[in-house]
Amino acid sequence: MRAAKPDDGLHQQMMFSRDLPEFGEYFADRAGAAMTAPRLVCSGPITYIGQADVQTDIANLKAAMQGLNVPEAYLPAVTPGTMEHWLHNLYYPNDEAFLMACADAMHEEYKAIVDAGFLLQVDDPDLPDGWQIQSQMDVPQYLKFADLRIQALNHALEGIPADRVRFHTCWGSYHGPHKYDIPLKDIVHLILAVKADAYSIEASNPRHDHEWEVWESVKLPAGKTLIPGVVGHCTDLIEHPQLVANRLIQYGKIVGAENVMAGTDCGLGSRVGHPNIAWSKYEAMVEGAKIASAKLFA
Repeated sequence: MRAAKPDDGLHQQMMFSRDLPEFGEYFADRAGAAMTAPRLVCSGPITYIGQADVQTDIANLKAAMQGLNVPEAYLPAVTPGTMEHWLHNLYYPNDEAFLMACADAMHEEYKAIVDAGFLLQVDDPDLPDGWQIQSQMDVPQYLKFADLRIQALNHALEGIPADRVRFHTCWGSYHGPHKYDIPLKDIVHLILAVKADAYSIEASNPRHDHEWEVWESVKLPAGKTLIPGVVGHCTDLIEHPQLVANRLIQYGKIVGAENVMAGTDCGLGSRVGHPNIAWSKYEAMVEGAKIASAKLFA
């Protein structure tokens, strides 16, 4: 692996490529450096070298849980398709070979997390935001493109029990217009194809808040859990607990209260203005879940 040279013409892929022509001035003001940042390139065989790092993460989480009752602790890891965003292939003969090599490497990290007793959350912004990146494709072309990335993820999950896996996806989580995001209805079948027992999906921001309607026509498979985002990173405003409850009740009525878990749209951390705001959003989520549970399970 190496950084692209200035004359390679390889720059970071933009997760807002379809929005860029219409909102070019906006992105020039806010994302200028990112638009010309060099990409890393794969110039040799991919091997996993993160053994010590993942064990440090595992030890840190175990230490943080000491003395606490935590029924479902998880650690996140990225998908092969998401790795592809930041690592341009110059070594493998085709996309499939490259993605499967990434999958073989990530399998080791996935297994280490599960073997440590934690749930594995695979984070895959690639599935929806790849649509923005591959702006030359129409929907059928993109679905074929994305299906290969889901196959690579399932290859990486081979041998890991689905009940130890939750899948998270979002539309890139950048602050911006998101006008040309691909609709959930176009990719929901690919989400449900992932070998996981829970699906965490961005669902509370103004661009995707309405997509609870998708689940009126798409059946959540038996035994699976839906984790809609009910608080978001797109604003520093703290969601009211009743709004959180209303969102959960809406989903509960459609897919069954026992099949819904409250979640966030994406990681709040660096995307909101201050850690206190993130914690307040979590508090609103907890209070809203209590309100929703009291009504749904009355």
